[in-house]
Formats: sequence, C-alpha cells, structure tokens
Amino acid sequence: MSLPFPSLSAAEAAELIQNGQTIGFSGFTPAGAAKAIPAALAEKAKREHTAGREFKVGVLTGASTGKSLDGALAEAEAISFRTPYQSNATLRKQINAGQVRFVDMHLSVLPQNARYGFLGPIHWAVVEACDITPGGGIVLSTSVGASNTYLRLADRILIELNARHPSSLLGIHDIFEPLDPPARQEIPVYSASDRIGSPICVVDAKKIVGIVRTDLADETGAFDEATPVTDRIGQNVAEFLAAEMKAGRIPPQFLPLQSGVGNIANAVLGALGRSTEIPPFQMYTEVLQDSVVPLLENGRCTFASTTALTLSPEAMAKVAGDIEYYKKRIVLRPQEISNHPEIVRRIGIVSMNTAIEVDLGGNVNSTHVMGKTMMNGIGGSGDFTRNAYLSIFSCPSTAKDGKISAIVPLASHQDHSEHCVQIVVTEHGVADLRGKDPHERAKIIIEQCAHPDYREQLRDYLRLTKAGHAPLSLSLGLAMHRAFVRNGDMRGINWEEYR
Repeated sequence: MSLPFPSLSAAEAAELIQNGQTIGFSGFTPAGAAKAIPAALAEKAKREHTAGREFKVGVLTGASTGKSLDGALAEAEAISFRTPYQSNATLRKQINAGQVRFVDMHLSVLPQNARYGFLGPIHWAVVEACDITPGGGIVLSTSVGASNTYLRLADRILIELNARHPSSLLGIHDIFEPLDPPARQEIPVYSASDRIGSPICVVDAKKIVGIVRTDLADETGAFDEATPVTDRIGQNVAEFLAAEMKAGRIPPQFLPLQSGVGNIANAVLGALGRSTEIPPFQMYTEVLQDSVVPLLENGRCTFASTTALTLSPEAMAKVAGDIEYYKKRIVLRPQEISNHPEIVRRIGIVSMNTAIEVDLGGNVNSTHVMGKTMMNGIGGSGDFTRNAYLSIFSCPSTAKDGKISAIVPLASHQDHSEHCVQIVVTEHGVADLRGKDPHERAKIIIEQCAHPDYREQLRDYLRLTKAGHAPLSLSLGLAMHRAFVRNGDMRGINWEEYR
C-alpha cells in the first residue's frame, strides 16, 4: 500500500532532530523499541562532537530499551536527561557519575506527567510500528508503553515501520488514555481480559514527517539459567500462595498475578505453573517473558494483560506464527493502564517483585546499591505493591559470595515502605508480615529469611535496640553497610565498634 508520508533513511530522519530537543521513544524493555533512528542519531552525535559542537537530547521511553537506543546514545554521550527507567551499563555509569540527569519514576505516572507538562515539551515521537494507514492509524509492534501519549503530545512524528513484526498484530493492542482531572472518569477494566479502547493509535497525519522502513528483531537478551537458589525462592512463593488459598484468604478461582522482570520472576512463574495445588490463573502485569508462553499454551495461564512482549526471538516467532491463538489470550495496553493503581486495587492483584535489600522493619530497597548507586530504577513495582491484594518481595538472602546480606537492620535506600510490603521471601523461607508490629516483623524476617551466617549478628542488633516502637539505632542501623565498605564483608562485625 502506498503511503502519503515521505520515505526516509534512518540517517535522514536523525538529521531532522536538533540539539537540546526532547524525544518520546517507543519501547518498554527492548520490546517495540525504536532502533534504526536512535542508532543513526548516535552517529550524528559523534560527528557533531568531533566537530566541536554540543549535541545531546532528552530521552523519554516507556521503560528500559535495547542497545540501539539507550546503548548507542549513551556510548555517543548524546543523552542529557533520561526518565523513567533504564538498564544499560554505560548509561548507568553516566547517571552515577552525574553526567546524565536521571529521574526515577513510577511507570504508571509517566504518561500523565508528560500530559501535565511536568517533563517539558516533547518535540518528537519516534515510534516503531508494524503497520500504518494513510489516515494516520498506527499499529504498534511488541509494546505499547507510553507510545500513544508521545504520539499525541509530540510536535512531530517519525515512524519506524518494522517488517520483522507482522501486520497481523492488529487487534492485540488496546489503546486507552484517560482524561485528565477534573474530567477523569472510572477506568472500566474489571478483569484481565477486558478491552476498553482501540486496536490502533490515531494521530494527526500532518504531524508524521516520515517513515523509516526496517527489518530488525527486538534486542531482548536471554536470562540466566535457573539456580538452586532461584528455584527454591520460586517454590517458597508457590507453596505460600497454595497455603493462602487453602486458608481461604485467596478465593478458589485464584487472583490475577503480576510478576516483575528477571531470573527470579521466571523461577516463580515456573513454580506456579508446575504446582498442582494452584488452579489456572490470569496475569495482569507489565511485561510478559518467555516463561509465560508455555503457560498460555498449556492452559495454566488463561489470559495475560501486559504492556510489552519481552520475548526471545524464538518465543516471539512462536507467538507470531500462531498469532490468532495468542490474540485471544494476550492484550497489550498502555503502561498507564497496565500499571494503574485503580485497576490493581479493584481486581485484587497478587504482586511479585524483587528487592536488592530488605530491612528488619520490612522496608525494601529495589533501586540503589549501598544507598547511592543507581541500578535500574523503581519501574512498575511501586504501582503494584502499594495497591496489591498481596504484595510479595523476593531476593536471594546474600550476594557477592555471602559477603553482602540482603537482610539488613536498616535499608540504605527506601523504595517501598513497611506499610506496603506484606510478604518477604528468600531461599530460606517466607516472612508473613501482616498484622505484625515492628519487633515481631524484625524477628520473623531474621528467622525465616536471613542467611544462617547472619542470623546471630542480626539478633545481636535487636538486643541492642529494645527500646522504642521500632527496633532502630541511628548509629548502628547502617553498620553492616559500613563494614562492607570498610572491609569488603558484612559478616562478623563488632556492634560496639560502630556505636
């Protein structure tokens, strides 16, 4: 079909973007991320820098992206500002060195913050699509993220029309953008399978400056193989949820699940899929990984609502090869809807996310190593945790060959407070914090979740902090972190030395 939009090369498209402009890119994880234009923009930045000219842009996305977007632009030192989430090693170094301004943000609020003008003007939307109509109807590819909002707000639009993703994806997306206050109304999603919007994004065709044709796979990387530790964590979560159902605290038809990204999340979903005590379930989440595809095939997962298909090329080929089957079982929504607190609270989601560290009060750090070094960002974990029917955080009990304990007296950075965290899981067990006062929480976290090498040390801390509603010592709370910085190991500290 002939389109009434100029056909451009990626380099020609990049030449249109100027220093200091802000770009809203498609992509939520590498799924559906723009690839050719940001890579060409990185090459332009290198040329400008070689010529002695400044060239940096503000980068907005849905979440993290791939090597051709965050990776290429970071290596070209072409990013001035980044939000809401990232996972690229080069970009992470630049953020922690103060070379790139990074604003960590709950993913559900990003689109509305853009609409409210909190992020400034959006000069360009650069979005990957699998099809486009002459009138400006855009069929997105393997994610929605914040693309629909960027397309509407941006002054001008560039489209990467990617032949790698079939146009038959039409119908898998459900594009809905709420009105802003005071006109906002109820979001009418009552189950994971409800559809409330349009299968396409419709934009003012006059804003589309050009089309760049590509044939590029999503730059999704493989996860590590399961380990005895991640398998045990997954099994602990599955056994806990089965027990909750037996106790009548989860209904017999079960509740929708949300799962974070990564190796532990895959292990948890694998354990839930294998459990004979847990019935078939739905997912209302932000990312679907490879582990969900066989669950959809064998009926263990009956429906999955998400904003991104973060699949390996092999898994994506399987989905694309039987797309009519999967379109009946998957819906891709904007992240504002996939992560919306109203829906999370309404349908009773069980949220399952990972932590860097958990303190004895039940507070969780999921973003900063030793309190100051940014890893990736808070992502969507807070959107779900604060509103879930059950909020679960899991992590291995130790890191760095046992030299770091994930269970600490006081979290060095706090993303999720004790008021939002209900269940903590490590390979050693499950700490159910519901209905527990601060001293009870501390004891159960130590006994159920801490590594045996650290339990007596943590018990000693409790004995030193008896007074007060919470077991807290301002002088000793970060002593284990200080010991690691000083000696490279959190074990075997002398509490008196840190008073």
